Amino acid sequence: MLRAGGGDQASGAARKRDPRGPCAASGGRGAAPWPRRRGGDASTCHPPAAGPMRRGPAGRAVGPKAPLWLRARFQALLFALGCRIQRHCGKVLLAGLLLFGALALGLRAAAIETDLEQLWVEAGSRVSQERRYTKEKLGEESVYTSQMLIQTPKREGENVLTQEALELHLEAALAASKVQVSLYGKSWDLNKICYKSGVPIIENGMIERMIEKLFPCVILTPLDCFWDGAKLQGGSAYLPGRPDIQWTNLDPVQLLEELGQFTSLEGFRELLDKAQVGQAYVERPCLNPREPACPASAPNRPSQQDPDIPAELMGGCHGFSRKFMHWQEELILGGTTKDPQGRLLSPHGGWESEGALSSLLPGPISPQLAQESLPQNSSQRVHAFSTTTLSDIMKSFSDVSAIRVAGGYLLMLAYACVTMLRWDCSKSQGAVGLAGVLLVALSVASGLGLCSLLGISFNAATTQVLPFLALGIGVDDMFLLAHAFTETSQHIPFKERTGECLRRTGTSVALTSISNMIAFLMAALVPIPALRAFSLQAAVVVVFNFVMVLLIFPAILSLDLHRRQDQRLDVLCCFYRCRLPLPGGLGVPKITTTMQAFARCDPSGRHVVTILPPTAQVCTAPLAPADPLGSQLFAPASSTRDLLAQLDGAKGGRECVPLPLCRWNLANFAREKYAPLLLQTQTKGIVVLLFLALLGLSLYGSTLVHDGLYLTDIVPRGTKEHAFIATQSKYFSFYHVFIATKGGFHYPSSQEALYGLHRALGALQHVVRDHARQPPKMWLHYFQDWLRGLQAAFDKEWQAGRITRDSYRNGSEDGALAYKLLIQTGDKKEPFNYNQLTTRRLVDENGIIPPETFYICLTVWVSNDPLGVAASHANFYPPPPEWIHDKYDATGENLRIPAAQPLEFAQFPFYLSGLRQTADFVEAIESVRAVCEEAARERGVASYPSGYPFLFWEQYIGLRHWFLLAVSIVLACTFLVCAVLLLNPWTAGIIVAVLAMMTVELFGIMGLMGIKLSAIPAVILIASVGIGVEFTVHVALGFLTAMGSRPLRSALALEHTLAPVLDGALSTLLGLLMLAGSEFDFILRYFFAVLTVLTVLGLLNGLVLLPVLLSVIGPPAEVRAPRAPLQWGLAGSGD
Repeated sequence: MLRAGGGDQASGAARKRDPRGPCAASGGRGAAPWPRRRGGDASTCHPPAAGPMRRGPAGRAVGPKAPLWLRARFQALLFALGCRIQRHCGKVLLAGLLLFGALALGLRAAAIETDLEQLWVEAGSRVSQERRYTKEKLGEESVYTSQMLIQTPKREGENVLTQEALELHLEAALAASKVQVSLYGKSWDLNKICYKSGVPIIENGMIERMIEKLFPCVILTPLDCFWDGAKLQGGSAYLPGRPDIQWTNLDPVQLLEELGQFTSLEGFRELLDKAQVGQAYVERPCLNPREPACPASAPNRPSQQDPDIPAELMGGCHGFSRKFMHWQEELILGGTTKDPQGRLLSPHGGWESEGALSSLLPGPISPQLAQESLPQNSSQRVHAFSTTTLSDIMKSFSDVSAIRVAGGYLLMLAYACVTMLRWDCSKSQGAVGLAGVLLVALSVASGLGLCSLLGISFNAATTQVLPFLALGIGVDDMFLLAHAFTETSQHIPFKERTGECLRRTGTSVALTSISNMIAFLMAALVPIPALRAFSLQAAVVVVFNFVMVLLIFPAILSLDLHRRQDQRLDVLCCFYRCRLPLPGGLGVPKITTTMQAFARCDPSGRHVVTILPPTAQVCTAPLAPADPLGSQLFAPASSTRDLLAQLDGAKGGRECVPLPLCRWNLANFAREKYAPLLLQTQTKGIVVLLFLALLGLSLYGSTLVHDGLYLTDIVPRGTKEHAFIATQSKYFSFYHVFIATKGGFHYPSSQEALYGLHRALGALQHVVRDHARQPPKMWLHYFQDWLRGLQAAFDKEWQAGRITRDSYRNGSEDGALAYKLLIQTGDKKEPFNYNQLTTRRLVDENGIIPPETFYICLTVWVSNDPLGVAASHANFYPPPPEWIHDKYDATGENLRIPAAQPLEFAQFPFYLSGLRQTADFVEAIESVRAVCEEAARERGVASYPSGYPFLFWEQYIGLRHWFLLAVSIVLACTFLVCAVLLLNPWTAGIIVAVLAMMTVELFGIMGLMGIKLSAIPAVILIASVGIGVEFTVHVALGFLTAMGSRPLRSALALEHTLAPVLDGALSTLLGLLMLAGSEFDFILRYFFAVLTVLTVLGLLNGLVLLPVLLSVIGPPAEVRAPRAPLQWGLAGSGD
């Protein structure tokens, strides 16, 4: 039997025995010798960089000196590193385990972030700066939030505008609001912690406490159109001689008459009159006029007639104040049908109109109690949601599933052990596979532990996805080293085998790891905190995997090498292999001839020469028995593919031919079937056409990709929360937003500019308007209206003579207030001017308040009109000083009114409606931003919008810009890394072109699958460039370092790399497999589906398209032979 020995087999002997020095022994200043195989007229060249078998002509081999020399230097460093690790494998393993284990303890300091604002608001953006400014002025608790209750019919076509539906809505709202909150050691009900709109200050303490208890919560509900809305107000008070006072029986007019006997309530009565409170709820119709508690003052109580519900709800409802509390129809009704005149259709008119009812309740609610309040046979369905529910969802979404993590890693352990087990203990590596997976798990834990110590917070993406993604990527290089270690020849000196393994695989490992790290770092350019943390954590984990593969895993391989040399069993290494006698007829001796090949420099020192000397080493051994179980079925491809000839002992023996199934492996399949078929001219043409068609389909799919990520995507399907969010998006697409004005400009002289800003916003498409086609009033309107009321009262009483230049005591409260404001000058030296009583107006004909007394009037308004100030939602900062008006105090001090400090913050509300698609949100955001920017540019008013649309949807305005920038940078960096490490820009360009094509294909398939583009798919698309390197660089490097024509080199590269690339893909899919068990559709669609498609595209592009491209436009070989290459039946020309 003849064996043409490989350079990796003879490298040690060549280095020791060649008398011509290191150049001859290493193939020209560092390049290791390559094996030469005789078969026909070809030889096999095997540079150590990539490892596949290369076939080329016998004799001299030439190539560029610089790339080979530089790669040889890099490989020499890897070789020295591997040899040192092998010599001190126990120490290296112990030190690595201690270091990685210590860093893994950092997981104890891990902090999981669940606040949506902290996770999704673009870091460093104008939104985050604006939020910071708002919190600086108003504090952390500046945002008022409400809890929503939605009711829809169970059966399609049923109507919600019925008495039964509204009564069920009332029951659900009452049940939802019956919660107790424990704060500061006390139990609080909804009435004590809800938002109340401007509780007035009364001088009489007893009456003030009673009014404070009775003052209603702000509840936006369609029930406010009826007397039954009073049942949601839980306040009550007690007066001697009458039953408990509640809003269901409270007539404010009558109550003030009774209380007026004990104290003067003239100011309070004027306050209620201005707010148009009237008789509050007792003057509104009852849903059921036959109910005993229905008040006699209800319009339909005498007639006992049911109310016309569509007519009552049309145009919206009012709270207890008809002036300040108007709930627009869009806020409380959704999906209803109207006739051509704009009237709501009655359910008794034969019309089918589904619709929905909505109530916004203040404070915490119980969604479960609301849903349980309806009977099982009810025709209605209730959906309730609260901010605490959303918080609970985010917490459950961020929890680590120990069962799924353990299952994923156990599955990978089983896969690694089974695929690396062999019947021959000298080739079996089951224990190495187990140890490798455990090391990957440790490196992931230590990397995340370091991130915790660095203060990088965890989030749902980290806990749900990263452990599995890192596992799938991390074991790829582990499998590559294990394959290469099995292929290391037994003729290499024992102490150099780990070094030889690292020398052959180190370049590939460095390329894949550096590319992955750069890809994840570039993904951190997407300025979303959750995804930036995920990308940085993934980059750190990739670095830790790289260190583990280069330092600790070789120590495991070295320990396993001792086990194999001692013929110990795999996994059960305490036991030795049993040496059984050979069966009869199989003891035929085998003669092996090993022919040593070496390389040297030619006399000029510019070329590499491969020489086959005429000496051989002959040894005899008994012929091994055929493996009846086919243990080599999944054996890795041999890097030397020995030429075996069976010789009989007496020159006439029989040839021993093993079964085909026993000889089959992926290398044989690639050599004998796959490569010859793929690299035929017709097949290459078909492949190019198919991939062009895939690219065209992907380009079409990319036009279908829309921006967006909805809350329904991250809430588990089938849950009540998912049903609520889907219903809300279907029926109620409105959002409560604000325009905040900052400091830096003069408010008193910018009143016209503020009015212009409000008018411009009111003209936008998505802004909700009232029946008069006007947007909600801003604080300046409320301020102006209040001053006009004072001016009207003053004018009337001045003409009647009740107010004179010298006295205002006979005037009303409003007339006296107007008197005090009219004489103000704003000058500290001369604060009063009585001549202004008849020459000045509190508000001129253009609606402008005199600038010199603007802040004085602001102090008076805030102190004396609490309902108006509360309805305006102005939230002034700095808050104006409190000033108590007493019309009977005519001293100079009472006339002095302190001016408010110049405003640095104020806001006014409005509603956006019709926002369903992300394009709608982006359009609304851009239009509102344009109005604010124009106001700042042309009128000097510094303002900005705030609210959920601007908080969570503004990222989509610049998302595609950041995405394209990051992809471009990562492709450029990948090109540079490949060009530097491969020393061949041509090859690097082909790799990057294939990676760019993979990214386009993945993006297009996302569009065809209906996956929207948000920050998460953007990060995966950016990272796909680095992950795709795993599927391309091994084939490209094998092609680059082979000898022969382009088709032949493509075939050789496929033969050697098919097994490790498929192993890496399978391990990645196994790592992702556990994501398929997630209860969140978000994980399934945005991570599992996208990453699975990426893996399949990587296999197709790396093992189908790339070899075809290399066989046509690939770069020249680093080592070239002057004689014709071996013909494998592959069409193509040489380089």
